[in-house]
Amino acid sequence: MAQWEKLRQLESVYLTQVDELYDGDAFPMDVRHYLAHWIEGQDWDRAARDHDVAMLLFQVLLENLDIQHSRFVQGGESFLLQHNIRRFKQSFQRYQEEPYNLANIIQWFLVKEKEILQNAELAEQVQLLQVQQNPMETDSQRNIERKMTDLKNKVQVSVSVSLKSMLSGMGVLLDGVEELLCVLVREELVQWQRRQQKACIGAPDSTCLDQLEKWFTTEAECLFQVRKFLKKLEELMGKVTYDQDPVKKQKPALQKRVDSLLTSLLKSAFVVETQPSMPQGKGPLVLRTNVQFSVKTRFLVKFPELNHAMKVNVSMDREAPLVKGYRRFNVLGTNSKALNMAESMSGGMVADFRHLTLKEQKSGGGGKGIHDLSLSVTEELHIINFNTEFLLHDMSVSLETSSLPVVIISNSSQQQSAWASILWFNMLCLEPKNLLFFANCPVAMWSQLGEMLSWQFLSSTTRGLESNQLDMIAHKLFGKQQSYDACNISWTKFSKENVPNTNFTFWVWFDGILFMVKSHLENLWKDGSIMGFVSKGKEKTLLKKKRRGTFLLRFSESIRDGGITFSWVDYSPTGEPDVRSVQPFTKVDLSQIPFHEIIRNFQILEDENVPENPLLFLYPDTPKVEAFGKYYTEKSGADSQYIKYIKTKLVFVSKENTLEAKSPMYSDTVEGSGLMNPRSGLGGEAFGESPSLPMPLSLDPMFSVAMVVPDEDLNPTLQEFLNDPNMYDCVDFLSDDTTFHEGHPTPGWYGGTHFKALLQRAGEDE
Repeated sequence: MAQWEKLRQLESVYLTQVDELYDGDAFPMDVRHYLAHWIEGQDWDRAARDHDVAMLLFQVLLENLDIQHSRFVQGGESFLLQHNIRRFKQSFQRYQEEPYNLANIIQWFLVKEKEILQNAELAEQVQLLQVQQNPMETDSQRNIERKMTDLKNKVQVSVSVSLKSMLSGMGVLLDGVEELLCVLVREELVQWQRRQQKACIGAPDSTCLDQLEKWFTTEAECLFQVRKFLKKLEELMGKVTYDQDPVKKQKPALQKRVDSLLTSLLKSAFVVETQPSMPQGKGPLVLRTNVQFSVKTRFLVKFPELNHAMKVNVSMDREAPLVKGYRRFNVLGTNSKALNMAESMSGGMVADFRHLTLKEQKSGGGGKGIHDLSLSVTEELHIINFNTEFLLHDMSVSLETSSLPVVIISNSSQQQSAWASILWFNMLCLEPKNLLFFANCPVAMWSQLGEMLSWQFLSSTTRGLESNQLDMIAHKLFGKQQSYDACNISWTKFSKENVPNTNFTFWVWFDGILFMVKSHLENLWKDGSIMGFVSKGKEKTLLKKKRRGTFLLRFSESIRDGGITFSWVDYSPTGEPDVRSVQPFTKVDLSQIPFHEIIRNFQILEDENVPENPLLFLYPDTPKVEAFGKYYTEKSGADSQYIKYIKTKLVFVSKENTLEAKSPMYSDTVEGSGLMNPRSGLGGEAFGESPSLPMPLSLDPMFSVAMVVPDEDLNPTLQEFLNDPNMYDCVDFLSDDTTFHEGHPTPGWYGGTHFKALLQRAGEDE
């Protein structure tokens, strides 16, 4: 009889010794069992001394494992047995280089088996001698007793092997669970958090949590099922057990591992779905004291039994930095709410806080700290914290999450600067809890900044910036470069330092244009009618190659709060191109008359005193009516609905040619641009020889640069003009927008240029 078969028939005390012998991972009992006949037929002692023999036996061993696996597959054996055989084969691969070590191990196990057999045989002989001394015990009784013992041993071995196999399979199962958890928490959730950061500053990234919720819930259900199974095993172990029961030894470790995985999953499943925002704010994450804001948290493990069972509490700055002067705030309003499925469109488990406010703590000049940093109010970052308690199936876990850093202001005038801070932080920072980000602020690469600037237009108007528009902005920031890929910009240059020769920063200028487009030019921008960001040099290059009357629309570079102008090309009798521009229109102008109506009715006077509209084709060659006709009102001229709002009209008349315009914001000089023929103007009125004398006006709405609603107060510049009509002498109102300043233009800005401004009332008798 084979040695392994003899071992299997031993009494339980010796089977226990065999079980302990194969308890480690050096040589699996499964391999010993299924390959018993082959193993016992090999000369392992020789193989331990001869590398070639050892390598041969090693290869045959692997082949036998493959054959045994095939038998399992053909015989429909359990998937677990097939898996274990494959795993054992992979484990033996570590002996590929030194197969004699494996031969030594197998030889050692065979020797130990023989020792167990010898001890059992010796004990059996002693027992037989004792039985022979008992004349009352018959041979039949001894036979029954032996069969009973054999049956008991077989049952225990079978149960032990089955339990070990089952527990081993559960360990493999938890390996898969842990691997999937790492993917969910360290990859998918992190990617969603980054997408949410970018979406907060305008990126078109999806922040839907439904798929993540489905994955988190499924994995939580699986872990709770394993946990329930282990509990049943524990109950069974209390009723039926035996010596060397593998459940006693392995169950505590499995239980600890399941609870650890489940805790990690639950802690990661509590997130802020919608970041804090005010209803009328410039964007999320900018909050104002004493103004209500909303924020929504979500638990991604969706169990119906948890509906209204988990209460979420709100707090503020639990890990505030130790910075001198750092402000502290209290959260007021309904700052405790239960997670529920009624407040979510998709039925998710959410707590939607809609009426929270912040109130600054009065602590006598701010908090005390060890860092003596100088941060402005709009660079001071704060975090809103949320916590709740998970309690289900005897499992309790404390959960915490927090918002992205917010900027807290006390005045609406700080919104623009605060939004710049939010943009910069979420564009660059991958550590959401870095509240001292602006203490050592990193620079932004142009690729990052350009993308972010495009997002601002995309989120506001559904149309972002094109590459040529971004190139113009890059040129404005970095000057002319062969490539802008290596260019970077600091936080100071972006939002603190004034653009050269102006009194405003790049961000203030850009944001003013964005606000103007969103408020007054959104449809034209979405249509692509506005080229917008184009330099004067590029503008001239584009237009001089086009036919007469081709025009384009571009943004002003010298108006703080945003301005837009148009330039067109005309040709002299000798065929020389002449690019002309008008003073930019501001959001004040556009709030009174739509820009498309200005373009529609714009006229100038040529030498023959025949008013004409020089704007014929929108660049590159779209007829004006085709580009703007769908926005026109039904009536024009004196019948236009806007004529009743125009009670005064500021008309500018040129006495002589203007000089070329130079933008003070960067240094491209355009020679000859902005030249107007004598006696030209923005209105269609006919003027006499002397421009200083008032001339009668028609009711046609020939729009000029300044238009005032009579019921409103005149702005200081126009009022000064009414008091002193000569104040605009020596100012080129028809040239580039460089004459626009915070106050009225400075007389004498362009030498050799002279203008007279005439204010007349529309509708006067001729």
